[in-house]
Amino acid sequence: MKEELDFPLAWGNARIRDFRAWREAARAQVEAALLQPRGREGVPFRPETIDEREGEGHVRRTVEFALSRYGRARGLLLVPSGAGPFPAVLLLHDHGSRFDIGKEKMIRPWGDDARLASAESWAARYFSGRFVGDELVARGYAVLAVDALGWSDRGPLTYEDQQALAANFYNLGSSLAGLTAHEDVRAAAFLASLPEVDGDRVAALGFSMGAYRAWQLAALSRDVRAAVAVCWMTTLKEMMAPGNNTLRGQSAYHMLHPGLYRHLDIPDVASIAAPRPMLFHAGARDGLFPPEGVAGAFARMREVWESQDAGDRLVTRVWPERGHEFTAEMQDEAFAWLDGWLAPQDGARR
Repeated sequence: MKEELDFPLAWGNARIRDFRAWREAARAQVEAALLQPRGREGVPFRPETIDEREGEGHVRRTVEFALSRYGRARGLLLVPSGAGPFPAVLLLHDHGSRFDIGKEKMIRPWGDDARLASAESWAARYFSGRFVGDELVARGYAVLAVDALGWSDRGPLTYEDQQALAANFYNLGSSLAGLTAHEDVRAAAFLASLPEVDGDRVAALGFSMGAYRAWQLAALSRDVRAAVAVCWMTTLKEMMAPGNNTLRGQSAYHMLHPGLYRHLDIPDVASIAAPRPMLFHAGARDGLFPPEGVAGAFARMREVWESQDAGDRLVTRVWPERGHEFTAEMQDEAFAWLDGWLAPQDGARR
């Protein structure tokens, strides 16, 4: 069955030759695979500030808003001090089989010593001891991180809970992965709507499962103008190898859209975001993603962006000595890249 997959809706394979028309058709196919109820987009956010504190050069808020008509979620929001509106980044947390923290993986939490200790341990393991959101707000970005279903204030799940949760969504004619994708679109729209935010300069950034969510969001959301995806990109067939972590069930259900890959390969979905600026980082020693799958995906996306004369807007880099991590050096390169697209000097925008 794997060998029979030929991705007939991929750009270049599809009969559609106009790129904008292809992009709309491909996006519609992805949205259909999300299995989400209709009428979900018009739900008011009804935001509420739960807590607000002064940080160093910024304001720290705990906010709550409606992600859908089924529930609300809490997020951590950092806003630079001074006059806005500011460029903004939606931060998308990883999976990592660590459910007691979600949004706290990306932004240093406050007022909860247990979560702070857990978050600091996570940052030391994957982010060179940094909190990505705190680094970005210091550079002048408003940042928002929200829990996916099952993490932190929306959980915590146990590892075994995931399959039961996914099965119940399928019983309801929906999917856990589809809900996660839809909620990310809603979170981006919420961030873009804030008065302190320049809605024309909103990006997404994620690591591991968060990287998957970031490029998927760039493909689905019209609010996201650029994206950074660290350590999650591959072609499907190369990923489907014995022993691969993403085939084991459980955590994979957060990224499984039934039937989608009969139409589009993984990099084809990400390519719906073209020609918007996108940055992909991978570690050569990342055991989760076979090198040939990463190389094939990067080459496939390169073809799409260059077909639209936008090759300079796609950056793909494999870090030779890195594994599944987002180190300080990688972060600094990603932040500088974001500055070039969202916070250009002298008011000149690209």
